[in-house]
Amino acid sequence: MSFNMKNFNMQGSLSLRLRMVFVMTLVVVLAACSSIKLSYNHGDTLLYWWLDAYVDLDSGQKEWVEADIDKLFKWHRETQLQDYVQVLSNGQRQLKGTVTQADLLADYDDIKRRSLTVVMKAAPDLADLARSLQPEQIAQLQKKFASNNDDYRKKFLSGSTEKRQAYRYKKSMEQFELWFGNFSSEQESVIRKASDARPLDNQIWLDERMRRQNNVLKLVQTVQRDKLSKEATVTLVQGLIKDSIEPPANSEHKAFFDATTTSTLQLVLTVINIATPAQKAHANQRMQGWINDFKTLAADQH
Repeated sequence: MSFNMKNFNMQGSLSLRLRMVFVMTLVVVLAACSSIKLSYNHGDTLLYWWLDAYVDLDSGQKEWVEADIDKLFKWHRETQLQDYVQVLSNGQRQLKGTVTQADLLADYDDIKRRSLTVVMKAAPDLADLARSLQPEQIAQLQKKFASNNDDYRKKFLSGSTEKRQAYRYKKSMEQFELWFGNFSSEQESVIRKASDARPLDNQIWLDERMRRQNNVLKLVQTVQRDKLSKEATVTLVQGLIKDSIEPPANSEHKAFFDATTTSTLQLVLTVINIATPAQKAHANQRMQGWINDFKTLAADQH
């Protein structure tokens, strides 16, 4: 079943695994918003604002950065959206049968693969941006990372374990309710138990987050210091992207990450298994609405 599992809280959330330098995940945005067409049609502007907030683009960068974003969205609209229709149609078929944890793992791997495809497509443009950054922009990037980390600490490292579990459960339920509608108190009790069974160590997620941020800073500092060529910079950016999609195999926290993935997939499977026919019909209808939106967006080649 093709749930937007990157939005379900795994630290935090699986989206932490997809955060990287200058990237906004453009794929499988399904459960993040109620109006795909509205969000997608303004996605280029949102991505530009996102980049600008991190590095404070100067007047010389703005025009070509906007042009690069426009090209990326044009490519994405022309080549990726029909693919998402197939993903959602497969989800509808799975919902009518018996979904297994292996199915969900395959869907999660598919989301990562599609995310990698999009970001790798942007790698040459990201390399151009990295090569154009000035020392004050790198300082702004570092400052933005520090600010984000302060916000993370306030949200995910404060309060008791029970408070953090409750917050994680609340964020997951927002996604489940978007898909399935309202749940009964009995269902919520089962979901809460499965949610709390997930490993909870937000310090590990913060450490991983900061490791990747430091890798980003090292990359742009190296590019600036050594005046790297476009080709050499693209190679570094591609390596950073791959590292951001999947934790390193030699990570000291690999067991924690693997257990988190497994238990989150079990949480999703639990919700599917206890969903009523009416709730599954709600999910099917939600997916059909997104299918229609993607077809419309793909046909609108503006």
